[in-house]
Amino acid sequence: MSVTATALAIILARAGSKGVPGKNAAIIAGKPCVLWTIEAALSARGVGSVAVSTDDPRVASVARGSGVTVIDRPPELATDLARVDDAARHAVVALSTSATGGVAAGSGGHVVILYANVPVRPPGLVGRALDLLVSTGCDSVQSYAPAGKNHPWWTARVDPVTGRVASWEGDVLNHGVFRRQDLPPAFIPDGGVIALTRPSLFLEVPGVQPGPHAFFGHDRRGVVTEEGSVIDIDSPTDLLVADAVLRQQPLVRQH
Repeated sequence: MSVTATALAIILARAGSKGVPGKNAAIIAGKPCVLWTIEAALSARGVGSVAVSTDDPRVASVARGSGVTVIDRPPELATDLARVDDAARHAVVALSTSATGGVAAGSGGHVVILYANVPVRPPGLVGRALDLLVSTGCDSVQSYAPAGKNHPWWTARVDPVTGRVASWEGDVLNHGVFRRQDLPPAFIPDGGVIALTRPSLFLEVPGVQPGPHAFFGHDRRGVVTEEGSVIDIDSPTDLLVADAVLRQQPLVRQH
């Protein structure tokens, strides 16, 4: 089932970052990092309006230059301890009370959360997530990548004093598996997209236990991406990889 362009996309772009200071405004393949996400949101199937929540003047300038709404992110929601859902809810409420965003934010429709520090996403990812959200009637859809060599079966404990290695769980190190091909499928959130209903975002789904992930609701689904097809900027190396990947991609990309 294909969705109509009614979802509200909120791009989260706080200024602070310990790993890569100013990463959301950093130039990657000739564009500010956040601009790649803005363009992905604007061209995404199922997205009707786009807004950027930020406390960074440089990011705000890029967003306004792209014609999207800018939401001033308050200091208490721009620390490294601030939760994603709090920032997203603030953005939706801010749009609901503004002259420009009232229709999109107040319609009770779907919300897409995108991170500004993810300049690389596979084509069609946002549309896929919204399609699944609508067709299943679930509360949320998040993108997942194969765990690859970081599979949980290969996770270990290393004693900081003696260096002794022990399995993370069970009694057999690496679960007795030495070939990656023999690992059972496992997936981790890759930061590519989160699509969810407004009731889920606003913690209005019955029966959901309180906690940092309560905004995903009760019925949580996932779309799987290919390993390495989403690049989340967390280190200077990620910047170099994203730059190289984006310079090799076609100029026109559908999201």
